[in-house]
Amino acid sequence: MKRVLLALAALVALAAPVSAEVVRPAPLIQWIDSTGKAQSTASFKGQPIVIVIAPSPRSWAFRAQVGQLQKMYQRFAAEKIICVAAFTQEPGLIRSNIPFAVASDGPRAGYDFQAGPKITVAVIGRDGNLDYSGNRVVPAQRIFDIVRNSYDVQQSMRR
Repeated sequence: MKRVLLALAALVALAAPVSAEVVRPAPLIQWIDSTGKAQSTASFKGQPIVIVIAPSPRSWAFRAQVGQLQKMYQRFAAEKIICVAAFTQEPGLIRSNIPFAVASDGPRAGYDFQAGPKITVAVIGRDGNLDYSGNRVVPAQRIFDIVRNSYDVQQSMRR
């Protein structure tokens, strides 16, 4: 009888679905899209989001980060990565071929992500987890690797 119960317990444990949980939820950032509709990071669950927080679009660190992102823009587009910019001091025009969404309340985004004085780069995974947050310019390949590794791990957990 004990063997039957033990075998049944093992079967139940193996059959239970494994799911990736949101361990470190990312703060919400809101912006207005081109149609005038309010959007937020929560409405894009299932798509990775790269957030760049800087004092202004003219700051050296922001321009350097945009340059890094442009190096791999085609691969980012293939992965459907959304790029969001948040400016803590002064808004302005982003000179880039990458379509950026601009946060409605940049100072609030800076506070929520504990932004550094020059730049903060954050990566939100497809599951809503804050996969990376750092206070320096991040190479585009590193961002791409974070997104891919997060996605691959999630896929393997669901098998």
